[in-house]
Amino acid sequence: MTPASPRPDPDWPAFERHVAACNNIASPANLIRFRIGEEQVGWVGVDLARALAFYPRDFHFDGRGVALSSRLRAPGARSQALAAVVRGLAGRGHLTLRQENFDVRPSPEDPVLAQLDRGAMPAFGVMSQGVHVNGFVRRADGLHVWVGLRSRNKSVAPGQLDNLVAGGVPAGLSVAETMVKEAAEEASIPPELAGQARPVGRVSYVMATPEGLRRDVLHCHDLELPEGFVPRPNDNEVERFELWPAAQLLAEVRDRGQVKFNVNLVLIDFFLRHGLLDASAPEAASLRAGLDQVA
Repeated sequence: MTPASPRPDPDWPAFERHVAACNNIASPANLIRFRIGEEQVGWVGVDLARALAFYPRDFHFDGRGVALSSRLRAPGARSQALAAVVRGLAGRGHLTLRQENFDVRPSPEDPVLAQLDRGAMPAFGVMSQGVHVNGFVRRADGLHVWVGLRSRNKSVAPGQLDNLVAGGVPAGLSVAETMVKEAAEEASIPPELAGQARPVGRVSYVMATPEGLRRDVLHCHDLELPEGFVPRPNDNEVERFELWPAAQLLAEVRDRGQVKFNVNLVLIDFFLRHGLLDASAPEAASLRAGLDQVA
């Protein structure tokens, strides 16, 4: 693969600001550890901890924080207890349910300990996983990247720019299965083409939000598409797709704020790997370190 020509003397702070924006909490010292068994799986705020105290059958407090009751030994029983509690918490305004379960794990490689509604993941500070696909095309005039314009009805980052494919990993699905599913649903990419996407690593961040603590791990893929293939929106997630010169997309990330906050991180990783940013520069090492913050 012939790398693109790096931009001379890139404005490194302009890229670092995106990493800093997604990692906006210096320390979780003001939060309380949340455990399942002996495994820490999240962090809860003081207000939510107070609310959990009203569920003594399902949660108990000790010197190490708050834990799901030890009587709940099987993932299914834990999931049922959590589902009942978060319904009550949602009714009292502590969180908003999304009606989609995610797996609860201490880290991406660990076994599933329970399932939790996607809307409750930040409130409990539980790690969430997603897949992102950089769809690119090699043309005679250089490297181009497909970008999606998010629906203006989206609750998060409406009308902003997104990757070709992106979505959370729901409970029970692998990263690869999610990638193929999302590719079909969002961009009408057939499974045989989506299956050619190459896993290239991950980026992650820890971000304090009004909903709680986002601890997101994004599994990144590169998918080289034929020049004649045009993705089509297949749901209400994206309004349209546009094919941008990679240099134009780099300038968009560097100079403006129209790319969805976490997609900036995925694209910075792409720029470093494909030579649009000089990965050998001293500043690149610091930038890369900031792209992986969830243990």
